[in-house]
Amino acid sequence: MNLDEYILSHIDEEDPYLYQLYRDTNIYQVRSHMASGHLQGKVLRMLVQMIRPHRILEIGTYTGYSALCMASALAENARIVTYEINDELEDFTRLRLERSPWAHVIDFRIGNVLQDLPQEELFDLIFIDGNKRQYLDYYELSLRHLRPGGYIFADNTLWDGHVIDPTYDHDSQTQGIRQFNDFVAHDKRVEKVILPLRDGLTLIRLVTTGK
Repeated sequence: MNLDEYILSHIDEEDPYLYQLYRDTNIYQVRSHMASGHLQGKVLRMLVQMIRPHRILEIGTYTGYSALCMASALAENARIVTYEINDELEDFTRLRLERSPWAHVIDFRIGNVLQDLPQEELFDLIFIDGNKRQYLDYYELSLRHLRPGGYIFADNTLWDGHVIDPTYDHDSQTQGIRQFNDFVAHDKRVEKVILPLRDGLTLIRLVTTGK
């Protein structure tokens, strides 16, 4: 038994609906590794239970695993808005979100969040898991739509170790993650910590709207 197997055997079991979604993602989608999976899903669910947000924005739905994990922790009057830019995923993802036990708290939107998110919408928690080249753009968008004291979670911020590997200096996705990490590290508006969970998860809390 390796360490990952040990961890998974000592946390709550995966919800059967999420298990089937993860299985379907691996069977029918090419980039199945993009799905959050059991461990990260449980972490997201517990963080949402702790923070108790009224409104969540997710940037990058993919097949819906992380959205469902967060939705499962929401109160009846809370909502999660999740944007997916790849319209080829719409049929697969929408069906599985709408059939889930948490469909009533999910607002699934196909589109570019940088262009399509209404200016007046505000959120208590924003989960960034979209195009790595645009993480800084997502971050600044998030700060404009985040209530004071709100949280941003950014996924993949260690990028499989590529952030410290010079052989990836010319990779645009790696550059996007590095630029994001460097900017957030020096941003006095927020508190931040990087967790070495899966591919890196950065937790950010907005403490001031000033520079």
